[in-house]
Amino acid sequence: MSIVTDPARPIDVPDAADAPSERRGRRSGGGFNKITWQELVLRYVLLVFVLIITVGPFLWQLSTSLKGSGEDIYTRIPKLLPSEPTFDHYQAVADTIPVWDYAGNSLFVAALVVSGNVIGASLAGFALARLQYRGRKLVLGLFLATLILPGEVTIISQYVTVREFGLANTLFGVALPGMIGTLNVLLMYNAFRVVPQEIDQAAIVDGANVWQRFLYIGLPSVRGTLSVVAIFAFIGAWDDFLWPLIVLTDPDKYTLTVGLQYLSGTFSNNPRLIAAGTMIAFIPIVIVFGTLQRFFFKGVEEGAVKG
Repeated sequence: MSIVTDPARPIDVPDAADAPSERRGRRSGGGFNKITWQELVLRYVLLVFVLIITVGPFLWQLSTSLKGSGEDIYTRIPKLLPSEPTFDHYQAVADTIPVWDYAGNSLFVAALVVSGNVIGASLAGFALARLQYRGRKLVLGLFLATLILPGEVTIISQYVTVREFGLANTLFGVALPGMIGTLNVLLMYNAFRVVPQEIDQAAIVDGANVWQRFLYIGLPSVRGTLSVVAIFAFIGAWDDFLWPLIVLTDPDKYTLTVGLQYLSGTFSNNPRLIAAGTMIAFIPIVIVFGTLQRFFFKGVEEGAVKG
């Protein structure tokens, strides 16, 4: 079958360079991806509102801790920039309470909790996701069931257990209940679960045992989630107040959050010192998050295997 065309009639061939621009023009003329200026303004207004709610209290506490004694804090128009900046309040906090000893106790507890969660949650998550054994689904269901229990329900049984072990009034007793968190185990389970099974099968064919698969295949693939677990565990252990207050009776073993309550009671009329103590407790969290933040944001994309 042949197509006969008139040789005198020119054939309109669209220019290749004009085709993409024409398609772009059709796309930009409307559709779901078009953002109006009202929507753009609304987005920025919401972002600024969230920024004020989340960062505003931190900036206010930092500003209060740096303001001099003669500077008014409660002005009609709030001022974030102190007119007489000083670090004397931080020194006054250290002179009033053993803040650095309390910070060392909190750091010791946080190190135990982070180590326990990184190691224990990784092992438990790998066992739930990659190993086949009888009762695996039952164990996973029990982990899920414990998420509905608030911490206040089990705090009495936890204290009785710690006391029977002889760990009451010890820093290890403070760290023990949080050394393996249920949520962290489930996070690691989800991270290990998305790693392709073909990699494990190839490793088994090559003669790799369970520990080799865990160390050389599993852990390198879930570094992002490991950093998420480490950050959550550190923040939870560093900021915990109720449990250390119940377990510890010796003031020399107080963690920072418990020790700062004396600062609040002694200088309840001087919010500058309270703000300085709050900033001392907040600085380690910023350091930990700043160190691990590049791995933290990779945790949501966990599961990708690099070739």
